[in-house]
Amino acid sequence: MTPAPSTAELAARADTLLNLHHRQAPVVLPTAWDVWSARFIEEAGFEALTVGSHPLADSLGAADGEAMSLEQALEAIARITAGVDIPVSADLESGYDTPPAELVERTLAAGVVGINIEDVVHSRGAMRSAQEHADYLAGIRQAADQAGVHLVINGRTDVYKHTGDFKDPLSETLHRLHRMEEAGVDSLYPVGLPSEEVLSTILAEIRTPLNVTAHPEQGAVPDGLGLARLTELGVSRVSFGPLLQMTLAEKASGVLDGWK
Repeated sequence: MTPAPSTAELAARADTLLNLHHRQAPVVLPTAWDVWSARFIEEAGFEALTVGSHPLADSLGAADGEAMSLEQALEAIARITAGVDIPVSADLESGYDTPPAELVERTLAAGVVGINIEDVVHSRGAMRSAQEHADYLAGIRQAADQAGVHLVINGRTDVYKHTGDFKDPLSETLHRLHRMEEAGVDSLYPVGLPSEEVLSTILAEIRTPLNVTAHPEQGAVPDGLGLARLTELGVSRVSFGPLLQMTLAEKASGVLDGWK
Protein backbone atom coordinates (compact mmCIF):
# COMPACT_ATOMS: atom_id res chain seq x y z
CA MET A 1 0.00 0.00 0.00
CA THR A 2 1.29 3.46 -0.90
CA PRO A 3 1.96 5.49 2.26
CA ALA A 4 -0.20 8.56 2.81
CA PRO A 5 1.52 11.80 1.75
CA SER A 6 3.05 13.90 4.50
CA THR A 7 1.64 17.23 5.57
CA ALA A 8 4.53 18.94 3.80
CA GLU A 9 3.77 17.08 0.56
CA LEU A 10 0.08 17.91 0.80
CA ALA A 11 0.83 21.57 1.54
CA ALA A 12 3.10 21.80 -1.50
CA ARG A 13 0.49 20.24 -3.79
CA ALA A 14 -2.21 22.50 -2.37
CA ASP A 15 -0.08 25.59 -2.99
CA THR A 16 0.54 24.43 -6.56
CA LEU A 17 -3.20 24.01 -7.14
CA LEU A 18 -3.99 27.37 -5.57
CA ASN A 19 -1.41 29.17 -7.69
CA LEU A 20 -2.94 27.72 -10.86
CA HIS A 21 -6.08 29.76 -10.09
CA HIS A 22 -4.14 33.03 -10.25
CA ARG A 23 -2.75 33.35 -13.74
CA GLN A 24 -3.94 34.87 -17.00
CA ALA A 25 -5.40 31.69 -18.50
CA PRO A 26 -7.89 29.49 -16.63
CA VAL A 27 -6.67 26.32 -15.02
CA VAL A 28 -8.42 23.46 -16.82
CA LEU A 29 -9.23 20.49 -14.59
CA PRO A 30 -10.42 17.42 -16.49
CA THR A 31 -12.44 15.04 -14.32
CA ALA A 32 -11.22 11.55 -13.48
CA TRP A 33 -13.06 8.64 -11.88
CA ASP A 34 -10.33 6.00 -11.50
CA VAL A 35 -6.56 5.63 -11.68
CA TRP A 36 -6.59 4.91 -15.42
CA SER A 37 -8.48 8.09 -16.29
CA ALA A 38 -6.35 10.14 -13.87
CA ARG A 39 -3.12 8.91 -15.43
CA PHE A 40 -4.56 9.55 -18.88
CA ILE A 41 -5.21 13.18 -17.87
CA GLU A 42 -1.76 13.58 -16.34
CA GLU A 43 -0.03 12.08 -19.36
CA ALA A 44 -1.99 14.44 -21.61
CA GLY A 45 -0.15 17.29 -19.92
CA PHE A 46 -2.71 18.75 -17.53
CA GLU A 47 -1.32 20.29 -14.35
CA ALA A 48 -4.10 19.17 -12.00
CA LEU A 49 -7.38 17.25 -12.10
CA THR A 50 -10.66 16.80 -10.34
CA VAL A 51 -12.50 13.67 -9.26
CA GLY A 52 -16.18 14.17 -10.02
CA SER A 53 -18.92 12.71 -7.86
CA HIS A 54 -21.06 11.73 -10.85
CA PRO A 55 -18.36 9.84 -12.82
CA LEU A 56 -16.99 8.29 -9.63
CA ALA A 57 -20.45 7.11 -8.57
CA ASP A 58 -21.01 5.62 -12.03
CA SER A 59 -17.71 3.75 -11.79
CA LEU A 60 -18.80 2.26 -8.45
CA GLY A 61 -22.30 1.36 -9.59
CA ALA A 62 -23.97 4.01 -7.45
CA ALA A 63 -26.13 7.03 -8.21
CA ASP A 64 -24.89 10.59 -7.93
CA GLY A 65 -26.17 12.61 -4.98
CA GLU A 66 -24.32 10.92 -2.11
CA ALA A 67 -25.76 7.47 -2.84
CA MET A 68 -22.25 6.11 -2.27
CA SER A 69 -20.82 6.58 1.19
CA LEU A 70 -18.04 9.02 2.04
CA GLU A 71 -15.86 6.02 2.89
CA GLN A 72 -16.46 4.51 -0.56
CA ALA A 73 -15.73 7.80 -2.28
CA LEU A 74 -12.53 8.52 -0.36
CA GLU A 75 -11.24 4.96 -0.75
CA ALA A 76 -11.51 5.30 -4.54
CA ILE A 77 -10.11 8.84 -4.50
CA ALA A 78 -7.11 7.76 -2.42
CA ARG A 79 -6.17 5.28 -5.14
CA ILE A 80 -6.29 8.11 -7.66
CA THR A 81 -4.14 10.51 -5.64
CA ALA A 82 -1.60 7.75 -5.09
CA GLY A 83 -1.52 7.02 -8.81
CA VAL A 84 -0.61 10.49 -10.09
CA ASP A 85 1.88 13.22 -9.22
CA ILE A 86 -0.34 16.22 -10.00
CA PRO A 87 -2.69 17.87 -7.47
CA VAL A 88 -6.15 16.35 -7.12
CA SER A 89 -9.34 18.17 -6.15
CA ALA A 90 -12.36 16.08 -5.19
CA ASP A 91 -16.07 16.76 -5.49
CA LEU A 92 -17.49 15.72 -2.13
CA GLU A 93 -21.00 16.95 -2.96
CA SER A 94 -22.52 18.64 0.11
CA GLY A 95 -20.10 17.03 2.55
CA TYR A 96 -21.98 13.78 3.30
CA ASP A 97 -23.43 15.24 6.52
CA THR A 98 -19.92 15.19 7.98
CA PRO A 99 -18.66 17.88 10.38
CA PRO A 100 -16.04 20.13 8.75
CA ALA A 101 -13.10 19.05 10.92
CA GLU A 102 -13.75 15.35 10.27
CA LEU A 103 -14.31 15.95 6.56
CA VAL A 104 -11.00 17.80 6.24
CA GLU A 105 -9.10 15.16 8.20
CA ARG A 106 -10.43 12.34 6.04
CA THR A 107 -10.02 14.30 2.81
CA LEU A 108 -6.37 15.11 3.49
CA ALA A 109 -5.73 11.51 4.53
CA ALA A 110 -6.90 10.49 1.05
CA GLY A 111 -4.24 12.74 -0.51
CA VAL A 112 -6.72 15.35 -1.73
CA VAL A 113 -5.66 19.02 -1.81
CA GLY A 114 -8.81 20.61 -3.22
CA ILE A 115 -12.47 20.15 -2.34
CA ASN A 116 -15.73 21.05 -4.06
CA ILE A 117 -18.73 21.55 -1.77
CA GLU A 118 -22.23 22.39 -2.98
CA ASP A 119 -25.21 23.90 -1.18
CA VAL A 120 -27.75 21.16 -1.99
CA VAL A 121 -27.87 18.77 0.97
CA HIS A 122 -28.91 15.45 -0.51
CA SER A 123 -30.04 13.86 2.75
CA ARG A 124 -32.55 16.72 3.11
CA GLY A 125 -33.43 17.12 -0.55
CA ALA A 126 -33.07 20.86 -0.05
CA MET A 127 -30.55 23.67 -0.26
CA ARG A 128 -28.69 25.11 2.68
CA SER A 129 -29.36 28.74 3.38
CA ALA A 130 -26.67 31.13 2.19
CA GLN A 131 -25.36 31.61 5.71
CA GLU A 132 -25.46 27.92 6.62
CA HIS A 133 -23.45 27.07 3.53
CA ALA A 134 -20.96 29.85 4.25
CA ASP A 135 -20.59 28.66 7.83
CA TYR A 136 -19.92 25.10 6.69
CA LEU A 137 -17.26 26.30 4.25
CA ALA A 138 -15.71 28.53 6.90
CA GLY A 139 -15.45 25.47 9.14
CA ILE A 140 -13.61 23.61 6.38
CA ARG A 141 -11.22 26.53 5.94
CA GLN A 142 -10.52 26.70 9.68
CA ALA A 143 -9.93 22.95 9.95
CA ALA A 144 -7.59 22.92 6.94
CA ASP A 145 -5.62 25.85 8.32
CA GLN A 146 -5.24 24.03 11.62
CA ALA A 147 -3.99 20.97 9.71
CA GLY A 148 -1.32 23.07 8.02
CA VAL A 149 -2.61 22.59 4.46
CA HIS A 150 -4.31 25.27 2.39
CA LEU A 151 -7.02 22.96 1.09
CA VAL A 152 -8.30 24.68 -2.06
CA ILE A 153 -12.04 25.16 -1.51
CA ASN A 154 -14.34 25.44 -4.51
CA GLY A 155 -17.65 26.76 -3.17
CA ARG A 156 -20.60 25.75 -5.33
CA THR A 157 -24.14 27.08 -5.45
CA ASP A 158 -27.01 25.47 -7.35
CA VAL A 159 -29.40 28.45 -7.38
CA TYR A 160 -29.71 28.36 -11.18
CA LYS A 161 -30.64 24.68 -11.01
CA HIS A 162 -33.48 25.61 -8.64
CA THR A 163 -34.71 28.86 -10.16
CA GLY A 164 -38.30 28.11 -9.17
CA ASP A 165 -37.30 28.56 -5.53
CA PHE A 166 -36.04 32.12 -6.00
CA LYS A 167 -37.71 35.29 -7.29
CA ASP A 168 -34.38 36.70 -8.49
CA PRO A 169 -31.84 33.91 -9.17
CA LEU A 170 -29.05 36.32 -10.08
CA SER A 171 -29.45 38.32 -6.89
CA GLU A 172 -29.58 35.15 -4.80
CA THR A 173 -26.54 33.72 -6.57
CA LEU A 174 -24.53 36.87 -5.91
CA HIS A 175 -25.64 36.89 -2.28
CA ARG A 176 -24.42 33.34 -1.83
CA LEU A 177 -21.17 33.98 -3.69
CA HIS A 178 -20.39 36.96 -1.45
CA ARG A 179 -21.08 34.91 1.67
CA MET A 180 -18.74 32.21 0.40
CA GLU A 181 -16.06 34.80 -0.31
CA GLU A 182 -16.33 35.96 3.29
CA ALA A 183 -15.99 32.32 4.40
CA GLY A 184 -12.57 32.11 2.74
CA VAL A 185 -13.15 29.92 -0.31
CA ASP A 186 -10.56 29.93 -3.09
CA SER A 187 -12.91 29.68 -6.06
CA LEU A 188 -16.62 30.11 -6.67
CA TYR A 189 -18.79 27.77 -8.71
CA PRO A 190 -22.29 28.93 -9.67
CA VAL A 191 -23.66 26.11 -11.83
CA GLY A 192 -26.37 26.41 -14.45
CA LEU A 193 -25.69 29.96 -15.65
CA PRO A 194 -28.07 30.71 -18.52
CA SER A 195 -26.07 33.20 -20.58
CA GLU A 196 -22.77 34.96 -21.14
CA GLU A 197 -24.43 38.12 -19.88
CA VAL A 198 -25.15 36.54 -16.49
CA LEU A 199 -21.63 35.13 -16.35
CA SER A 200 -20.15 38.55 -17.10
CA THR A 201 -22.32 40.21 -14.46
CA ILE A 202 -21.13 37.73 -11.84
CA LEU A 203 -17.49 38.16 -12.84
CA ALA A 204 -17.83 41.92 -12.41
CA GLU A 205 -19.28 41.52 -8.90
CA ILE A 206 -16.84 39.09 -7.29
CA ARG A 207 -13.17 39.17 -6.30
CA THR A 208 -12.58 35.41 -6.03
CA PRO A 209 -11.61 33.17 -8.99
CA LEU A 210 -14.65 31.76 -10.81
CA ASN A 211 -15.16 28.15 -11.88
CA VAL A 212 -17.31 27.12 -14.85
CA THR A 213 -18.01 23.71 -16.37
CA ALA A 214 -16.70 22.76 -19.80
CA HIS A 215 -19.99 21.15 -20.75
CA PRO A 216 -23.06 23.24 -21.68
CA GLU A 217 -25.50 20.40 -20.99
CA GLN A 218 -24.29 20.32 -17.40
CA GLY A 219 -25.26 23.94 -17.09
CA ALA A 220 -22.33 26.16 -16.17
CA VAL A 221 -21.05 27.47 -19.49
CA PRO A 222 -23.46 29.15 -21.87
CA ASP A 223 -23.36 27.38 -25.23
CA GLY A 224 -20.47 28.33 -27.49
CA LEU A 225 -18.02 29.62 -24.88
CA GLY A 226 -14.67 27.96 -25.45
CA LEU A 227 -11.39 28.41 -23.64
CA ALA A 228 -10.37 31.52 -25.56
CA ARG A 229 -13.59 33.39 -24.74
CA LEU A 230 -13.58 32.25 -21.11
CA THR A 231 -10.05 33.62 -20.83
CA GLU A 232 -11.17 36.96 -22.27
CA LEU A 233 -14.05 37.15 -19.80
CA GLY A 234 -11.77 36.47 -16.83
CA VAL A 235 -12.82 32.96 -15.80
CA SER A 236 -10.11 31.36 -13.65
CA ARG A 237 -11.05 27.68 -13.53
CA VAL A 238 -12.72 25.20 -15.88
CA SER A 239 -13.79 21.78 -14.65
CA PHE A 240 -15.27 18.98 -16.73
CA GLY A 241 -18.06 17.37 -14.73
CA PRO A 242 -18.92 14.07 -16.46
CA LEU A 243 -17.82 15.38 -19.91
CA LEU A 244 -14.78 13.14 -20.38
CA GLN A 245 -16.51 9.98 -19.19
CA MET A 246 -19.56 10.68 -21.36
CA THR A 247 -17.43 11.43 -24.42
CA LEU A 248 -15.44 8.22 -24.00
CA ALA A 249 -18.68 6.28 -23.59
CA GLU A 250 -19.96 7.68 -26.89
CA LYS A 251 -16.71 6.73 -28.64
CA ALA A 252 -16.78 3.26 -27.09
CA SER A 253 -20.35 2.73 -28.26
CA GLY A 254 -19.20 3.30 -31.82
CA VAL A 255 -16.45 0.72 -31.45
CA LEU A 256 -18.76 -1.85 -29.86
CA ASP A 257 -21.49 -1.31 -32.46
CA GLY A 258 -19.10 -2.50 -35.14
CA TRP A 259 -18.78 -5.89 -33.44
CA LYS A 260 -22.43 -6.73 -32.86
